[in-house]
Amino acid sequence: MNEQDYEEGGPSSGDGVPRESSPFITNADMDKGIIYEGKNMALFEEEMDSNPMVSSLLNKLANYTNLTQGVIEHEADEDIKRREIKAPRMGTFIGVYLPCLQNILGVILFLRLTWIVGTAGVLESFIIVFMCCACTMLTAISMSAIATNGVVPAGGSYYMISRSLGPEFGGAVGLCFYLGTTFAGAMYILGTIEILLTYISPSAAIFKSEDGGEAEAMLNNMRVYGTCIIALMAIVVFVGVKYVNKLALVFLACVILSIIAIYAGVIKTAFDPPDFRICLLGNRTLSRRNFDTCAKFTKIDNKTETTRLWRLFCDSALLNATCDEYFSLNNVTEIQGIPGVSSGVLIDNLWSTYSDKGSVVEKRELPSLTGTEETKVAGLPYVFTDIMTFFTMLVGIYFPSVTGIMAGSNRSGDLKDAQKSIPTGTILAISTTSFIYLSCIVLFGACIEGVILRDKFGEAVNGNLVIGTLAWPSPWVIVIGSFFSTCGAGLQSLTGAPRLLQAISRDGIVPFLHVFGHGKANGEPTWALLLTACICEIGILIASLDSVAPILSMFFLMCYMFVNLACAVQTLLRTPNWRPRFKFYHWTLSFLGMSLCLALMFICSWYYALIAMVIAGCIYKYIEYRGAEKEWGDGIRGLSLNAARYALLRVEAGHPHTKNWRPQVLVLLNLDSEQLVKHPRLLSFTSQLKAGKGLTIVGSVLQGIYLDKCVEVQKAEENVKSLMAIEKTKGFCQIVVSPNLRDGVSHLIQSAGLGGMKHNTVLMAWPQSWKLTDNPFSWKNFVDTVRETTAAQQALLVAKNIDLFPANQERFSEGHIDVWWIVHDGGMLMLLPFLLRQHKVWRKCKMRIFTVAQMDDNSIQMKKDLQMFLYHLRLNAEVEVVEMFENDISAFTYEKTLVMEQRSQMLKQMQLSKNEREREAQLIHDRNTASHSAAVVQASAAAAAPERVQMTWTKEKLVSEKHKNKETNLTGFKDIFNLKPEWGNLNQTNVRRMHTAVKLNGVVLNKSQDAQLVLLNMPGPPKSKKGDENCILNCTDTILM
Repeated sequence: MNEQDYEEGGPSSGDGVPRESSPFITNADMDKGIIYEGKNMALFEEEMDSNPMVSSLLNKLANYTNLTQGVIEHEADEDIKRREIKAPRMGTFIGVYLPCLQNILGVILFLRLTWIVGTAGVLESFIIVFMCCACTMLTAISMSAIATNGVVPAGGSYYMISRSLGPEFGGAVGLCFYLGTTFAGAMYILGTIEILLTYISPSAAIFKSEDGGEAEAMLNNMRVYGTCIIALMAIVVFVGVKYVNKLALVFLACVILSIIAIYAGVIKTAFDPPDFRICLLGNRTLSRRNFDTCAKFTKIDNKTETTRLWRLFCDSALLNATCDEYFSLNNVTEIQGIPGVSSGVLIDNLWSTYSDKGSVVEKRELPSLTGTEETKVAGLPYVFTDIMTFFTMLVGIYFPSVTGIMAGSNRSGDLKDAQKSIPTGTILAISTTSFIYLSCIVLFGACIEGVILRDKFGEAVNGNLVIGTLAWPSPWVIVIGSFFSTCGAGLQSLTGAPRLLQAISRDGIVPFLHVFGHGKANGEPTWALLLTACICEIGILIASLDSVAPILSMFFLMCYMFVNLACAVQTLLRTPNWRPRFKFYHWTLSFLGMSLCLALMFICSWYYALIAMVIAGCIYKYIEYRGAEKEWGDGIRGLSLNAARYALLRVEAGHPHTKNWRPQVLVLLNLDSEQLVKHPRLLSFTSQLKAGKGLTIVGSVLQGIYLDKCVEVQKAEENVKSLMAIEKTKGFCQIVVSPNLRDGVSHLIQSAGLGGMKHNTVLMAWPQSWKLTDNPFSWKNFVDTVRETTAAQQALLVAKNIDLFPANQERFSEGHIDVWWIVHDGGMLMLLPFLLRQHKVWRKCKMRIFTVAQMDDNSIQMKKDLQMFLYHLRLNAEVEVVEMFENDISAFTYEKTLVMEQRSQMLKQMQLSKNEREREAQLIHDRNTASHSAAVVQASAAAAAPERVQMTWTKEKLVSEKHKNKETNLTGFKDIFNLKPEWGNLNQTNVRRMHTAVKLNGVVLNKSQDAQLVLLNMPGPPKSKKGDENCILNCTDTILM
């Protein structure tokens, strides 16, 4: 704890939030008058700065907040709770059971369930309802486990999923749940309009049916009335949600009274069935909207008269009129539409009767004569099917009727004991509604004639609501009850959906939704309500309840699927925090529920399912790419850790095959005194080389003792991670503190990585100022790093002039990557340019490979062999063989070697002061600068030569050249030694090495001066530690000048 913590808010609990005063803490700030008594816990005084005593936590633990501990919202919620006035808490019945009952029983029960039973038959309808109810029951069991694992947030399913599966899944599924709730509002509004225009006031229709366009006129009426009702409901919600909540009890009463009326009507049919007669022509059902008498003729005053039904099928009212052939061949019969529960009609309604769009609803048990010619049925008063029916389509239409199980969890903030009420109330509500639905299927099939069940809009019963014909005491009980029920459900959707969107927006995981987190001063989500109304309007413009229902089925099924997944993941991971009070769950039930949800999605509509998954996937990737970082202790992180552990154990089994080998890089960074990276372009090189594949460990060493360097380590780690994010380097950061840099680097090389995920390549920058003996990363440390990398059988990449390396944003439109392949290194040099060219920076650069031929080599054959080798490696590159034959060792070479050896001897034998060492280093630096300038001039001169001669050596020519060069060399040696006698005492091995370095430098400057990048083998250090390491560094530096 620093002093600022005391100044701003008193003692901190370790997370930046002021703690309550504790009688055990001794505060040194006596000026504020805070004096603590009771020094009996002085032994733990220092620990109390970061960890509060148990006594001071007991009160907080008793009032555990409804968000995960450690989250920022935890403290914000605590402050709100202190200010808010305690409201009366609800129990299980009022707070969970009744809201779930109201949300589950809705528009589909009143408007479509009888039609589903008539179309699919009692058996298949029972299967449909059982599957859907089983899905919601399994989901409720999983939800109960999650809800009782700690206190449930006042956000319902979104908080459950996001805090269990992480922000990506939470955001994706939360938005899908929001869309489902919004489209549910559209479905309820469409149901309200259908009840109004079809059963309450058909004359209120704005668009009238003309020339058979009744369906199109109905859709247009839906759109107009739906838009008006959405606007009206949005205004009501905007003005005050409290009015909606007060009306909720009225809407619930309507639902309960309607259910009671249905059961009462079923009981009444056993002894006194209602008189609803239907008219059949042959076996075809007739619509009673345009006629009243179900007969072809009537007798008035002993005179036979034709009826209105006759005029509908014939061209005139006369008995000799030309009539429809089917009308002439078949008789008109009238049967009881609701024969009653004891009539035995259940047997006839057991099986399905699917049909195409526009087909006539028929009672297939009755005889029918079709005639010789195919009769036209368009325009005749038959009852037609408005859509094509099949099993999977009915599943999609029915499933919204079992949604609404989250109503209790959404009110968790208002419950007296959410951990007890949510499981009990939700499971009881699902059990009750499942019984209602399953019993209604059997009772509808046992009481109502099949042709009426298949009559979606009740045209055969004078335009009455089919389920209303069964109700007691009057069909209007169901009509009025269903109207207010659907209207109330639409209001509830327009109230709940904006709050869900507001909760997602305030979490900050989806940046572009941030504006919808704002609202009125009292917190009402104004902007979210506006967006919800606009999305709801899309459902209204679709205008068909049967088309909207499968859409919201997809979103609800996806939400339920991820609730089951969250429970299964948490159970299988056995995380220590997973301790639900609800014990009647198992991961197999959650997995079964998840599988059932996924199966129902594709059963309902495979293309809707794919669209919903694509939407959720896009949201997931967007949150992953642009969303805010949230740590909620989610199960996906635990799952990732388990998967990583399993994969690491598998990788540990053996070394990777050659085909799977790729550079797993340990990047050694140097940090300055401010813990900033000295060579950030090393990470640019890494990201271009790796492109996010394989392992990357970015390491650095701080000199000192860890206890003294904790703050510097944190700062260095933050700086390195920030730079990794800027350079898009995907990997891990590891900062080591060591008494000296050499040991720290050695520890990184030995211990970085975990198990089979260890580095096989070390990347470091060339020490530019290695000749300065007071440099922290001295030449000795560099040589030891090279030795230890070699001993660990790892590849070493040393980047010189790394600060000139291109950034990730740069693009080379042309150029070359030159590879100087001098010694065989296992193919590493060949692999590097290939990997670099996968990146956009180097994609347009071409690869050139140079190799050096000695006097004994056949350069033509070498070029052919190298081209064949590249062909087998499947690499495209230009090949060139450079011939380097023996010639005189120049005075420049001897001078460089002499300076090198003199420096080595002086540093070893003389005890120089710091100032003297600096002067010595400056002198050597000046000489090297002069030598470098001379080398550049020579290289420029060589490059300016108009022609280059390549020689192919024969045996005879080789012998003669050797003798000639030998004589020339002896003469040259004598002349040179006469010039400077001290050259004769030089180590001839060092002279030869320097000679090679100078020659290579000249050739590389000549051939690769236009290259964007040059790669070549670095000579290794002496195998013996007694060898001249300074010579190797000098030679390498000479090559790369």
